[in-house]
Amino acid sequence: MKTYPFLNHKVNFPLCLAPMVGLSHLVLREALRDYLPPGAVTLWPTEMLNSRKIPNEKVGFTSETMKHSADSELVPQILGNEAEPIRQTIERLEAWGAEGIDINMGCPVKKALKHNYGVALMGDPDYAQSVVDMAVRSTTKPVSVKLRAGFQNDPAYLLQFVKGLQNKGAQWITLHPRKASQRRRGFADWEQIRWLKKNLEIPVVGNGDIQQAQDVFQMLEETSCDMVMSGRALAAKPWILWQVGSRLGFANPTGRENQKPPGTPGEEAAEYQKVLLGYLEKCDQYFSEGLARRKFLFYVKMTSPWLNYGNHLLGVLIGCKDSAQMKFKIENFFNPSVEMTARTQLWE
Repeated sequence: MKTYPFLNHKVNFPLCLAPMVGLSHLVLREALRDYLPPGAVTLWPTEMLNSRKIPNEKVGFTSETMKHSADSELVPQILGNEAEPIRQTIERLEAWGAEGIDINMGCPVKKALKHNYGVALMGDPDYAQSVVDMAVRSTTKPVSVKLRAGFQNDPAYLLQFVKGLQNKGAQWITLHPRKASQRRRGFADWEQIRWLKKNLEIPVVGNGDIQQAQDVFQMLEETSCDMVMSGRALAAKPWILWQVGSRLGFANPTGRENQKPPGTPGEEAAEYQKVLLGYLEKCDQYFSEGLARRKFLFYVKMTSPWLNYGNHLLGVLIGCKDSAQMKFKIENFFNPSVEMTARTQLWE
């Protein structure tokens, strides 16, 4: 079985989840693990964690850092640009169970730009290198960096920038090849992923416009990247893990031994209903009532664009008084005419 050059070659699966604020917490990780084939090992993120806050928080008890006993291969993502907060954050996260540390150099929100972290670091190569150096000096675990095409959208600048991170000890790079100004708009330029892979010594993870299983294999083929990362689409359709695993010859996920992964728009909608109900139950299990409601509705908001009449479903659920009513509305919403679409526009 093929292994990938991450976490001492323990990883043997080509697809992983992206770190997403408000989404990449333990409930989503659990939902995806239900569709990961037995024996498959991939990387698992957290939400973006602010290095100015983590040293003063009860790591493992906040919604962003709660984890399940089944969580493994955790590579939490941190946001920061100061040595001591980064050191303290990594120390806390290592004790928590981190097997690697990912540095965010791709967040395009104004707050990150104001404080000179996230994608703002891509405008200052020397400072960005120093941030990697801070992290590498603070841990014996592998350090990676997730970044965008930056402000310049200049492949030559991007390569020079990333080589600097490589020289400071980054062990792999994840590239989402959209400019900061694009957010999720337009198309990701996969050619930039291919360009980095061709010219770097370290592994490259490709991210951007992965909305179905076929996209995973297409990106691997077109860019030669070492791994593929998917965000909202994988959150909406966790069975993409099953579809990819089936094509690679992995066994079916536990409890689905004699089944085929959903393949038609109607089958995918029916599976999405199951995911919603399980997600709702897990939110109630792990979070306080108000937080569980917010987390669940945010999940529906981010994932329902792939569902026909998804906006209507979200509107119905927002009006519900409690989880029992939400469950009732979900069960009554889906019928044979409801389908999921393979692709949607990922607008803000």
